[in-house]
Amino acid sequence: MDASAGTRYRIDVGGVVQGVGFRPFVYRLAGGLGLSGWVQNHSGGVTIEAEGPPDHLDALVAALRAEAPPLAHVDSVAVRACAPTGEEGFSIRPSCERPGAHQLVSPDVATCAECLAEVRDPADRRYRYPFTNCTHCGPRFTIITALPYDRPVTTMRDFDMCPACRAEYEDPGDRRFHAQPNACPVCGPRLWLAPGGAQPARGAGLPPEAAGDAIARAARMLGEGAILAVKGLGGYQLACDATDPAAVEALRARKARPHKPLAVMMADLATVRAHCRVSAAEERLLASPECPIVLLEWRADSSIAPAVGPGNRYLGVMLPYTPLHHLLLGDVGRPLVMTSGNRSEEPIAAENDEALARLALLVDAFLMHDREIVARYDDSVWWVPDVGGEPLAQPIRRARGYAPLPIRLPVASPPLLACGAELKNTSCLARDRDAFLSPHIGDLENLETVEHLERTLEWYRRLLDLQPGAVVVDLHPDYAATRLGRALAEREGLHLHTVQHHHAHLAACLADNGWLPADGPVIGVTLDGTGYGADGHLWGGEWLFGDYRGYRRLAHLEYLPLPGGDAATRQPWRIAAGYLLALRGEAPGWLVPAGAPPEALAVLERQVARGVNVPLTSSMGRLFDAVAALLDVRRAITYEGQAAIELEMLAGSGAGATDAQDAYSYGLDRADGASLVRVAPLFDGLLDDLVRGEPSSRIARRFHATVIDMVVAVSRAIAKETGVWTAALSGGCFQNRLLLEGAVQALRAVGFRVLVHRQVPANDGGISLGQAAVAALAE
Repeated sequence: MDASAGTRYRIDVGGVVQGVGFRPFVYRLAGGLGLSGWVQNHSGGVTIEAEGPPDHLDALVAALRAEAPPLAHVDSVAVRACAPTGEEGFSIRPSCERPGAHQLVSPDVATCAECLAEVRDPADRRYRYPFTNCTHCGPRFTIITALPYDRPVTTMRDFDMCPACRAEYEDPGDRRFHAQPNACPVCGPRLWLAPGGAQPARGAGLPPEAAGDAIARAARMLGEGAILAVKGLGGYQLACDATDPAAVEALRARKARPHKPLAVMMADLATVRAHCRVSAAEERLLASPECPIVLLEWRADSSIAPAVGPGNRYLGVMLPYTPLHHLLLGDVGRPLVMTSGNRSEEPIAAENDEALARLALLVDAFLMHDREIVARYDDSVWWVPDVGGEPLAQPIRRARGYAPLPIRLPVASPPLLACGAELKNTSCLARDRDAFLSPHIGDLENLETVEHLERTLEWYRRLLDLQPGAVVVDLHPDYAATRLGRALAEREGLHLHTVQHHHAHLAACLADNGWLPADGPVIGVTLDGTGYGADGHLWGGEWLFGDYRGYRRLAHLEYLPLPGGDAATRQPWRIAAGYLLALRGEAPGWLVPAGAPPEALAVLERQVARGVNVPLTSSMGRLFDAVAALLDVRRAITYEGQAAIELEMLAGSGAGATDAQDAYSYGLDRADGASLVRVAPLFDGLLDDLVRGEPSSRIARRFHATVIDMVVAVSRAIAKETGVWTAALSGGCFQNRLLLEGAVQALRAVGFRVLVHRQVPANDGGISLGQAAVAALAE
């Protein structure tokens, strides 16, 4: 800024600058520079007017980005000169509305070191208080009901600050200066332990010391093998001793979750190192303010019960991210299973009455409190694969700590709503260059989750003050998200866009990498379980050539029968049998799992012959399922992706490379203007290996090598045809470590630039971003 322009500046700051201590930061900064003026929150961000020597004003402007509080995300700083007023002193003005302006919302973040020290200090007035927070940590997104961010529009409105908390709140030198959730045992939320489902859902009348006592009693119960429902930041979690096999098995039985891995919370990084192999990059992610679950390699000498992650070499681990978690882990002295507080496949329970009704038969006690949760907020899940020789953190589930921070769109978008996919659903509201993905919603396979999506959309629109002019849905006409979006568009008279599933995957990967429309088309390698294709078949092994504006399907796996449709995805033996019947004319009887009717294979053969409920699929995910069934890894599954995950674990359990020299044969030919990847030679070679008695781990590795070789060979052929040597990898199959790492390395070795996901999942959790990006250009 030109110093001659004047000695009073008006500064508008945009980004995540509310609920993160930004006004107190500006207040202290201005005071230190000897400036007068004021700072104010409003619905568009923060505005500052500051007066003083020009060089001091310029120092203030520079510091707004360079020295911003750790939780702030400063996106813009606009400065203009205005007439000096001669006012004295610097103040924080009351918040105000600004019509047409929009403010970003901060996610919840993990407890900071200063607050944790207070919680652990017997001499501190917040000793063992589980709701301790400050401007650098604690709840934000889960307690806010409207903007601008102030205590009266949070669920802390029900708790009047005591004189001591009020003094901190009003002291510019205190880190709780204008900390909206500020509280202590005297005036803040209460915690109590309710045995079973018989106790009331309110903590009225409890003495201040009840919280610490409740945690100690809960810890004793956990140490004795009990299962507890613990009310966290964004909903309830089910907890038990992770080193107690009986407790873990009991939790699985009650939750009806026989195999799907459970997350484990560990007290500190030293404990993590005792149970897992953990890299420096993984440690940084674990200890970050976002504090996600991170998939780590499980040590063979770990005392964690094997039932926590049966058949899996990776363990989902997180550190405590609230004072309550820290205290509970400290009192128990052992790692705890900490999994979503829900019945299988339902949304997490968020409120006390709801938890008592839905979880009473699952737990022995409830550790609950009386601070209301506005937004359900699952734990985020990340992993750190080695991508081209460098560790790259990637999300598997994006929620706590990350949502609702926006992701930048390739172009400015009119207000629109993207409804996302059927599985691993997220929705997305877009405006200007910002795409606001919801936290993870889940699989839209039951009424409760669909209603959760509807409520989230309604609340998100209200919080962001966004009225969409268009709605984007998947091409599949019967998806719950599609039906919801169509109904909304019809009811409100909005434009309706449909985007094919794998085009959305491609667009999501491009947006995730900041790819602009002018950057041109790429080769989109989109490999997943299923997506409704433009021809009415089920796609999933696709090589698309295109960008946000459109695509051409230049190659795909050949179509094969899926006997029973959705039923086959839960019974991989049916997929294997259907594929072998189509490719070889027969399927072996040993594929049928124990307990199935004797005539099961004969019935399936007739079904395939008649073509009754036998959709055709080009899915790579289903190819993984078929191979898993043939190797007797998994012939029936209890959670989505189980067969493919366990096949990956088998492939990684022995020695040997997954390179082209180890690959099975496959065919490539042309049909209807596209290359078809023929898999009959693959199955011939695989079955020959089975007959010869080759170890199943070697066969699994050879299969992975084959898929990597397919990715490279087909992409290379398309690159030679089009002259484009950039490949974007998306779809749930690329959450397979062997496949992702091997494909990136092999593609780069032959000259490709490779784009992979960084901010949104490669799975269907990123679909809504891709839908929004496609529609933004279409609008």
